[in-house]
Amino acid sequence: METGTNDIAMGVRRFGRVNWLGLQTLAHREIRRFWAVWTQTLAAPLVTAGLFLTIFTLAIGPTRGDVMGVPFIHFLAPGILTMTVIQNAFANTSSSIVISKVQGNIVDTLMPPLSPIELVLGYLAGGLVRGLIVAVAIWSAMALFVGLGLAHPMFALTFITLGALLLGALGIMAGIISQKFDQMAAITNFVITPLSFLSGTFYSVENLPHWFRVLTHMNPVFYLIDGVRYGVIGQSDSSPWLGLAVLGSVTGAVIFGVWVLFKRGTKLKS
Repeated sequence: METGTNDIAMGVRRFGRVNWLGLQTLAHREIRRFWAVWTQTLAAPLVTAGLFLTIFTLAIGPTRGDVMGVPFIHFLAPGILTMTVIQNAFANTSSSIVISKVQGNIVDTLMPPLSPIELVLGYLAGGLVRGLIVAVAIWSAMALFVGLGLAHPMFALTFITLGALLLGALGIMAGIISQKFDQMAAITNFVITPLSFLSGTFYSVENLPHWFRVLTHMNPVFYLIDGVRYGVIGQSDSSPWLGLAVLGSVTGAVIFGVWVLFKRGTKLKS
């Protein structure tokens, strides 16, 4: 039987270069997923950041002088804010994929006509939006109770965005690699947490021994926290432009790696 010239062969992409509807739907699903449990995904990080700031202030603040020319609590606040943002961006993307794999419904995401880059962007949208909401909530609380300002707002926004994208992409990669929750927990506990804690979150790297300082400068999260600190208080351990170059390069490389994993179907397709 002959087919008309306007018929579309089975398997041919019918959405142009970008499936905007599919991409929007995936991004909307990822955002609604964390918004449905906002007390866990949005309120809890705000409480945790507040506890960190309170405990360190009470334990060290009274005996600690100024750091980088600002009160210790103002030095500490940007690090805690950034650490909370990146941990939530990582948790959002990694948990979404691992839960889908464990429940066996990852096929519902892989079957629709979404290209690898559209899958990457859809998942990243959820991590980015969650990270930005957490950042705004924490900064607003710190501005109200600590008097925290923004010395360079565009730098702060750029570094927060890059941080959420970087850790969101790492979360996708970890979710793809992991087959079980305990594997995901191992990556979080032994990779993500040390990277965020040992990156100048609670201290200036200028006070570290030389060998430790060198190791810290090899950690991309250091440039992230240092960049946000520059955006908030106007002081940093390294050049913010160097930080942008490092973070931009690392983020691009990780996103490309995630795209390759989706394209190959690594640990996603049987």
